[in-house]
Amino acid sequence: MSHELEEGLSLNLDFSKIAKVAANIHEDKDNVIPVAVQDIDTKEVILIAYTNRQAMELTFKTRTLTLWSTSRNVLWEKGKTSGESFEVLEARVNCEQNSLVYFVRPRRGAICHTKNKAGQPRNCYYRAINLDDGVTLTNLDP
Repeated sequence: MSHELEEGLSLNLDFSKIAKVAANIHEDKDNVIPVAVQDIDTKEVILIAYTNRQAMELTFKTRTLTLWSTSRNVLWEKGKTSGESFEVLEARVNCEQNSLVYFVRPRRGAICHTKNKAGQPRNCYYRAINLDDGVTLTNLDP
């Protein structure tokens, strides 16, 4: 099943994501900061997501990538259903202490919930933006 947002070749960015998250904050558990997830071996950025204090503390305790799902408002242990889990080997904070980078190693496979035509999971940044027109995409892992 193909989804236009995930498989389409037109750029459709959600610039309102942070505003939507801020508007939905009802409890302290919903306060989030962005976290970049980078493969420690390849240096590839494989995901940008969000974490809250609970997800961050669980990540540090278990060394398994756990995030906060801003769309479902729940803890999200990456790979719990897909099996594509990640060991967290290092965490860094930026100068303003408002974002993190987790350096991870895949225990198996890639990270994205989408799959290529061969049925293999891929990393989330699998489409390149055409810089000449700024609106069309090229799928690098169809």
